[in-house]
Amino acid sequence: MDVLERSHLKVIQAVAREGSLTAAGLRLNLTQPALSHAIRKIENQLGVKVWRREGRSLVLTQAGEWLLSLANRMLPQFELAEKRLEQFGNGERGTLRIGMECHPCYQWLLKVVSPYLERWPKVDVDVRQKFQFGGIGALFSNEIDLVVTPDPLYKAGLKFTPVFDYELVLVVGPQHPLRGEKFISPEQLAGETLITYPVPSERLDIYTQFLQPAGISPRQQKQIETTDIMLVMVAHGRGVTALPGWLVEEYAQRFELSPVKLGKKGIAKQIFLGCRDTDDDIFYLQDFIRFAASHH
Repeated sequence: MDVLERSHLKVIQAVAREGSLTAAGLRLNLTQPALSHAIRKIENQLGVKVWRREGRSLVLTQAGEWLLSLANRMLPQFELAEKRLEQFGNGERGTLRIGMECHPCYQWLLKVVSPYLERWPKVDVDVRQKFQFGGIGALFSNEIDLVVTPDPLYKAGLKFTPVFDYELVLVVGPQHPLRGEKFISPEQLAGETLITYPVPSERLDIYTQFLQPAGISPRQQKQIETTDIMLVMVAHGRGVTALPGWLVEEYAQRFELSPVKLGKKGIAKQIFLGCRDTDDDIFYLQDFIRFAASHH
């Protein structure tokens, strides 16, 4: 017995649906003699009788009925699979896996993802934060398709696109003595409790660009996972934190918070989207980058 082929199922389904060889041949773009030959070939290849003749009609045998049931289940799956593969090939369907190396950027990402999903109804979005070897390693290992990061690491095979600029600011509560200052110096944080995300200090700009160059450390550091809880703590005088200015503005109505410039010049930052060079032909991925930059 030879392998069952998709073409066998199409012939069985067409003959059963049309009720005659002539009509089935038209559906399959085959002449009646060619279809008769195909029927004989199917039975010879499969080693089983699929039809029996009753007068001028072809009636399915028990094996034929089972094959018809199989055809009715499998052929739509083949058609769907081919359509999906065509959509994948055209960049119309897939899952966009986004890695986050920017904790406060979740608020921004939410505003981008919602309208993006409306633009691409056949594309899903998966957001990941924890990687085995960091965001750049996750790109190289194909764990993710895009990384959101304020600190791009330019390596061969990767490209980074800036999507928006922001200023990192100190955030203080309503009763804090630094409230209303035009800017602060690193020394003014020496006695403070600094609230941060659970990220190593070498990856926090408040340390690398402000405190450490001046040889200053805060009195205490507290790590908190969520932005909302961080800002509740700051609003109630439990410490200070450093966040993008745009995020502080968004929370200003919910919490009584004040931004303060870090140093006379401030700390200017950019958010980048990084992807692999080889993914230039994935339309929905490239459109996300363009849309993210224009949306902000």
